[in-house]
Amino acid sequence: MPDAVRRAVERTVQSTVGSAGLTRDRAQEIVDEVVKRAEQSAARAGRGVRKSVGRAGQRRAEAAAGVSDRLRDAIPDIRVVTRDDLNKLTRELVRLGKRVDKLEKQLAAPRSTRQRKSGSTSRTKRTKR
Repeated sequence: MPDAVRRAVERTVQSTVGSAGLTRDRAQEIVDEVVKRAEQSAARAGRGVRKSVGRAGQRRAEAAAGVSDRLRDAIPDIRVVTRDDLNKLTRELVRLGKRVDKLEKQLAAPRSTRQRKSGSTSRTKRTKR
């Protein structure tokens, strides 16, 4: 092979090898850039999720506070029965039940017995016309 051809081949090979090196470097830069952008995108997404979760928690707390306030405002309007109220009602029912029993016994007793117990022994006279 003549020297001129050999030198041309060597320059072509060196040029190709140099281009391959540049291409490899450029490919590495592109991969690094893609990774960097993906990491930034993931970081932004993570911040967005954290913000959304934070806002949701805040909204939940506000809603709970609103319900609590409304409930606190409504309680005075609602008459809640206490244990003392129930005990008083029970005693009153027992007292009324005894009174009803006594009245029923008085009604069931013969008429003459009822009159003696009530204290009226006088009889009304009928006048003839």
